[in-house]
Amino acid sequence: MQSKNYRDWLLAQNYHDGTVTAQMHRAGRVEEHYGELDGLYKSDRLESLISELTYTTQDRRNNRPNQTKIPFDGNAYNNLASYRDAVRRYRRFLEDSSEDPILEAAEIEHIPEPENNITIGLERDMQVAIRQNINQVEQGLKITDGGRERSVETGFIDITAEDRNRTPVVIELKTGVAGQRAVAQILSYIGSVMDEENRDDIRGILVASEFDKKARAAAKVIPSLTLMRYLYSFKFCPE
Repeated sequence: MQSKNYRDWLLAQNYHDGTVTAQMHRAGRVEEHYGELDGLYKSDRLESLISELTYTTQDRRNNRPNQTKIPFDGNAYNNLASYRDAVRRYRRFLEDSSEDPILEAAEIEHIPEPENNITIGLERDMQVAIRQNINQVEQGLKITDGGRERSVETGFIDITAEDRNRTPVVIELKTGVAGQRAVAQILSYIGSVMDEENRDDIRGILVASEFDKKARAAAKVIPSLTLMRYLYSFKFCPE
């Protein structure tokens, strides 16, 4: 694990010192029992490890014991969720890094142009803007994730909120044109929240600059999913 770089990255995400320490500790515990995360990322982007650490609500109902290599006392569902979250967060750090140490020299020519890093920055800026103006998305919405992306079995939810009827709302943000893949992604998040909260009334709001025909067609048959376009403008002021 790239301890110093990872710590700096966590701090840059505006996590509190206690959260940073906890994330570092959990990632270290995973490495202690499964090996270096960087090497496992190179193998399959940590997918096998995340699968190994997955403990579903059905497992909890069946009282399945901890079958991972990580020993711990207490609730298996909560403990494994925290370790799985730590692995996913470390993967995001690796993928956000502009200089990815995992890539072999022969792969360098296939690295995308800096546009990807620009997109990541825009997504973060858009998330901040929406969090500060959540009622522009829908009147009565209240953010419930404590200002942090919620980790679920299928990934990280950009913003989790509830509407005026206290129905959970999953909000996913895309900076460009959203297509069928974006719809599938937010539906997987909705499904994960349904499992975790044991309810089937979860709503979704997909925010993007535009939607292609497949995304619009899919949304027509999913009443719980709302598509919302964002607009922006520039204002220039003299010094």
